[in-house]
Amino acid sequence: MKAAVDISMYPLDAEYETPILDFIARLNQHEGLKIQTNALSTQISGDYDDIMQILTREIKESFLAGGTQIMVLKILNIDIQLP
Repeated sequence: MKAAVDISMYPLDAEYETPILDFIARLNQHEGLKIQTNALSTQISGDYDDIMQILTREIKESFLAGGTQIMVLKILNIDIQLP
């Protein structure tokens, strides 16, 4: 099944940029996903199981890195066209 996820990350720290950029960089290392980042969020499309497995791992990695963070995910059960 194909899926798309829209993710917004909000580190509750004055130094918020580094955790966001690290999270996005880790996502981009995974093959088989289409990823598009803009000023507000990151969109991922691909196989549902692959997306969920990768997000589980990468969100946990971000949480373990320290600091309080909010992750907002919108999950669609369709594949969207990303450039």
